[in-house]
Amino acid sequence: MDRKRRGAVLVIGAVALLVVTMGASAALAPDASVAGTDGERQTLVGIQGGGPGWHQYGSVAMYEGSSVAWRMDDTDSYFDVTQLDNGSVMAGFMDGGYEDCGPYESPCTHTGFRILDPDTESIEYEYSFPVRSSGNSEVHDVEKLGGGEYLLSDMEHERLLIVRDGEPVWQWNASSYYDAPADPTRVDWLHINDVDVVGEGQFLVSIRNANQILVVDREEGVIETINADDGGPDDSCMPGGKRQLEDTDGDGDVRCGDPEVIDHQHNPQWLGGTPGGDGEAAVLVADSDNNRVAELHREDGEWEVAWTLERAGGIDLRWPRDADRLANGHTLVTDTLNKRILEVDRNGTVRWSVTTNQIPYEADRVPGGEHPEGEWYVGETPTDRAGGTIPLLDEAAVMLRGVFPWLPFWYTGLDLGLTAVSVVIAGVGARDLWLTR
Repeated sequence: MDRKRRGAVLVIGAVALLVVTMGASAALAPDASVAGTDGERQTLVGIQGGGPGWHQYGSVAMYEGSSVAWRMDDTDSYFDVTQLDNGSVMAGFMDGGYEDCGPYESPCTHTGFRILDPDTESIEYEYSFPVRSSGNSEVHDVEKLGGGEYLLSDMEHERLLIVRDGEPVWQWNASSYYDAPADPTRVDWLHINDVDVVGEGQFLVSIRNANQILVVDREEGVIETINADDGGPDDSCMPGGKRQLEDTDGDGDVRCGDPEVIDHQHNPQWLGGTPGGDGEAAVLVADSDNNRVAELHREDGEWEVAWTLERAGGIDLRWPRDADRLANGHTLVTDTLNKRILEVDRNGTVRWSVTTNQIPYEADRVPGGEHPEGEWYVGETPTDRAGGTIPLLDEAAVMLRGVFPWLPFWYTGLDLGLTAVSVVIAGVGARDLWLTR
């Protein structure tokens, strides 16, 4: 076979391999959308977006069943979303193009929260402030308190902040509990990504980069640490090159929780019990870097994993970032990198699911939203991961789905490997064709 003919055969073969690989994967993939059979569901979803850093194409969407009832896509990224009693939507956000930039160059990025009117597709109210960059600086969560106050988790300055009439009236600085860098706005230090009210003046706080959940009292400070540092290795909180937790005071302690319990988690929900006590209590959390949802129970002052969900509907969870225990006893999960929202029962059976157009951050079932307490799950893990994985390639495929949200959930390590083989074969064939042109 001459070189020119060989080149043509290689290029055609590479294309055929790629087409067959993608076609077979798509045909054999489970359905990521499941219509519910027990009544119409309304689900409010905050969509972070896509593109570089996932700060493009952000939106807030209301799903009625599996259909989009309305969508507001007027900003770079939206995060936590809550439907208020009057039908308006409160949402954490990040957006660029602001002229009021404080110490930073104009135009700049702002983060904060908005009150949105879905009927007129307008912004009723906004509280925001400039940030140094759009990376790891967002207000991911906001809670409405009484007396016109709003509670924010501020990732830029690593603090909790309460504002009233657009002015700060209280704050808790994480530097009072953790070793702090010289300037937290220059590094992704703690990545405080969620805050919920769990009692009178008591807040449940997710400290992502420490693998810990705190209960902070408005008067007393930290009164409980879930997944407290037990003296084990701190590698998961001090990953090379990421400059997360640092031992800035040199005492050898950075308050890093055990990653086998929770690892870089999001959006914990207090299910019941007395915060700060020794009696029984429960927390549900999206255990993101462990690719699962976990329920933790406290007994005699110790927190342990009581239930997990790692796979549902034939699909492994990929970096979930929200889990809510619903009033009907089911669990609503935001499966971020699979771009799906799903409702499962305690056995892990999917009762309803829908796919989103971009990377989702959080979802609430409405009316009612996230309940402050919910049914506890106990017993064995309902589902296990599928076998036959290709560890390095699978992780690379997941990372690619994060960078390129248009890649489908079924694009796995096998698909990535065969894609690479196809590209190499096509490259060799194209070279032969070029040399014999």
